[in-house]
Amino acid sequence: MSRQLEDGERIVRTEALPGGITAETHRLTIGTPDGGTRHLVLRSYVDPFYVEHAEDSLNREVGALTLLTGTGVPAPGLVAVDPTAAHCAYPSLLMTHLAGRTVLDDEGLETRVPLLARQLVAIHALRPAERPREYVALTTADTVVVPEGADAAVWAAAIDVIRRPVPPWKGRFLHRDFQPGNVLFEVLPSRPAGARITGVVDWAVTSWGPADLDVAHCSVNLALLHGPAWGLRFAEAYEEAGGVPAAAASERLYWRVRDALASSEEVQSVSRPWREAGRTELTTRAVEQRLDAYVTALMDSLG
Repeated sequence: MSRQLEDGERIVRTEALPGGITAETHRLTIGTPDGGTRHLVLRSYVDPFYVEHAEDSLNREVGALTLLTGTGVPAPGLVAVDPTAAHCAYPSLLMTHLAGRTVLDDEGLETRVPLLARQLVAIHALRPAERPREYVALTTADTVVVPEGADAAVWAAAIDVIRRPVPPWKGRFLHRDFQPGNVLFEVLPSRPAGARITGVVDWAVTSWGPADLDVAHCSVNLALLHGPAWGLRFAEAYEEAGGVPAAAASERLYWRVRDALASSEEVQSVSRPWREAGRTELTTRAVEQRLDAYVTALMDSLG
């Protein structure tokens, strides 16, 4: 790590950043020779389960950050990477620090949702010379976890949706984990809009696939964080921002149901960092109930 610093610089402070599931992230305050400071961000894979896949994830993220340089999409700049822990204690990525913070509160959501939608449209507009690898589905009909107390018939019908053949899709550059926890905002009370996006982070699962998959992922995260109506609203906002989802309603439903059902397998791991960030009311049970309500709302849209 120290070899990446300029002459006379030193690390004067480290601060753990909240929100990570697969890796730990720290903001490093670097003291400069002139008495000033600057910041870098270090992301390290420390959990033995994720260390096994760290080299692949870090190399994918390096490719994404390199691609994003100069595109206008606000992403961190690559400083250094150690995918095999040859120089660091753990497989790690060192990046530039972006201004702003994640915002998970309900307040101001009506302003942030259109901003999220416009940002996702901009990401999908990228046309890389070299495509990332094709997306990987995160669930199957046999691995879905039906929440306690959920309507069994509704969930059975939802599971049947993803048993269908994968709809035809037009490839787009996907973030693949685009959701409020990976977007940085600067709150601007003096401006009518009230906020602006300053960064999109965590590009470790960048993929090539249908735009609907990114839309579905952000939608379900908004539904679990803020209520099912916001999941439905994001899909509308994406189209209003110029995004082009699948033409057929049944095809759009397939992707949204698929990602919602994928969330059923990771409610506990997803809700924990939200509680640590201050949303203490989002217990595992509360998030399960929101997921159930969201899946029901999606299936009701068939009518």
